[in-house]
Amino acid sequence: MTETRGAQLVGSVNFDDAETTMRTVAEILGAHVRRIPDGEVGKRFHWIMFQPDVLGEAEGIERVGEEPIPFGAGLDIRPLRLASGVEPARIDLPPLGYASAAAESYALFTRLRAEGTIPAGVRFQVSLPTPVAVISSFFRGEDRGAFEPVYADAILGELEQILEHIPHSDLAIQWDVASEMGILEGASGYGSVMEHWWAGDVLDGIVVRLAALVDSVPPEVEVGMHLCYGDAGEKHFVEPSDTANLVRVANAVLVAAGRELSWLHLPVPIDRADEAYFAPLAELTEVAELYLGLIHREDGAAGARRRLAAADSAVRQDVGVATECGIGRAPAGTTEGILRTHAEVAAPR
Repeated sequence: MTETRGAQLVGSVNFDDAETTMRTVAEILGAHVRRIPDGEVGKRFHWIMFQPDVLGEAEGIERVGEEPIPFGAGLDIRPLRLASGVEPARIDLPPLGYASAAAESYALFTRLRAEGTIPAGVRFQVSLPTPVAVISSFFRGEDRGAFEPVYADAILGELEQILEHIPHSDLAIQWDVASEMGILEGASGYGSVMEHWWAGDVLDGIVVRLAALVDSVPPEVEVGMHLCYGDAGEKHFVEPSDTANLVRVANAVLVAAGRELSWLHLPVPIDRADEAYFAPLAELTEVAELYLGLIHREDGAAGARRRLAAADSAVRQDVGVATECGIGRAPAGTTEGILRTHAEVAAPR
């Protein structure tokens, strides 16, 4: 039997503010987690859905449609397009919002650690979307390839500000990889089939982009990769038939990246407690920390243990536990129970 040790929070947590998130996580999971996020509160509650409102303020970027498409938290998720005749490289984007949120939450993190609420040695986790996620979700056609380098530069600029503000020994960066899995699977998302726009092989294009993002994080900063199949209404955009594509992506990135991956998170659907789902994990290259997202609020510790037992036939290293995606959209009142399930299933880190 592989040993189940430690827990990983994907990022979003269903509390209204960062202090409640950090205090609650520290109280329930302080001995189990190596990193604590701020819960992705405020406008980040719906992951990247606030980015159209940010990007739509830039001269040279237009909203598609006359009427707003309302979303939670007062967001307008109308798609985006490049204005006619605009040179993408000349577009001056406003701050994307990730660096400022990280700075604010890190100040809270250090205060809570000084108080003894957050244990020493636990890092502050910042989760960032890949450029492919934003481009594939909100742009169409030739605008995707044209605007991708602009947005990639912007998100890396946000990362650079985070690296300047937060001591590297305190920091962990997670890249959220959802749209890439949808593109690889040919899934439907946001009303259309998720397709790639780059020349050449789909997987090769995904891997070169992800490896560059991993390598953008300095060696003294931890970097993780959360492979994901979406979480709109607590539902994947497509249910993976098994872990084969997850392993394909992870192994290829591990080869292509120039630095070590600090952790890898893989999702496990609630109805997959069969060995067939986990069988491809026998080919997964060993990573420093592997987390299986097999905790689900609907069946708690008992369900997680069933999925762990099935995974044991293929997993070749000790694992930690997680939910399959963030728990920010879980029903109100369920968050503490989900956190306690992590502690019940996994031994301390």
